[in-house]
Amino acid sequence: MNEPLQAQEPPASAVQHDKIELTVHLRKIPLFSELTEAEMKTVQESLRFRFFEKRAVVFQQGAVHGGLVFLLSGQLQLLRLTEDGRAISMGMIPHGGFFGEVNMLNEEPYTASGIALDRVLVAILPQLHALRLFSHSPSVANHLLRHLARQVQRDTEFKAMLSISNTPRRIVNFIILQIQRNPTPGQPQTLDNLPTHQDIANMINTSRETVTRVLNELTQKGIIQRKNHQLIILDPSALSKIATDTDKT
Repeated sequence: MNEPLQAQEPPASAVQHDKIELTVHLRKIPLFSELTEAEMKTVQESLRFRFFEKRAVVFQQGAVHGGLVFLLSGQLQLLRLTEDGRAISMGMIPHGGFFGEVNMLNEEPYTASGIALDRVLVAILPQLHALRLFSHSPSVANHLLRHLARQVQRDTEFKAMLSISNTPRRIVNFIILQIQRNPTPGQPQTLDNLPTHQDIANMINTSRETVTRVLNELTQKGIIQRKNHQLIILDPSALSKIATDTDKT
C-alpha cells in the first residue's frame, strides 16, 4: 500500500476552527520500512495518532498496557522518577523512534515518562497489535533484535562511563556517548537536544556547577561550541584525547 496515511487533528481551542491535516509516511519509520503490503495495511488500521502540547505527559512511568509509542514530530524527552523523588533525564526519542518495547516484552509498566518539549505528534500501536507484529513479521523481529542489541551495548558503555573516577573525563565520555553513531566524515559532529546541566549532573553523579565549568572550559579551548540546545564538536580528536587520558586529574 503506497498511499500515505492521513491524520487529522481536531481544533485545540475554540479560537482554532481550521483542522490541520498531516501526511504520515509510515515507511519512513524504520521499524515499518520493510513490512509487506498486507502487514502495512494492518498497521495502518491499528495505529492511533495523537497531538500533545508543550510540557504534556505523553506517557506515564508506571502505566501498563500503554502500547508502542512512535515519535513522528516534535521533541520528546524521557524522564525517570527515582525513589527519592528526583526526575532524571534518560535522553530523547529520535524522530521515527519508539518506546515501550521492553516493557511489553517483559509485561511490565513503563519505566519512564515521555514529556513533550514542544508540540509533538505520536502514533500509538496497541500492545496486542505490537506483540503480534513482533512475533509474525521477520523484518520487524530483525529490526527489534538489532535495536535491543544496541541498547545493551549502550547500557554497557554507560556503566563503564559511570565507573570513571575523574569527573571531567566522565563528563567528556558522557558527551561522546550521546553523539550520533557513524557521523558524516569531514563534518562537525553535533549533539542535538543537549540535556540541561542539571540533568547531566544527575545522570553521572556530579554537580551542575561542575558540568557547567567543564563545558565552559571545552568551549574556551575551541573543542566544542554551544548553540541553544545544540552542542557542536569542533575538534573530535581533542575531545577523544581528553576522554582517554588516564593521566588527567
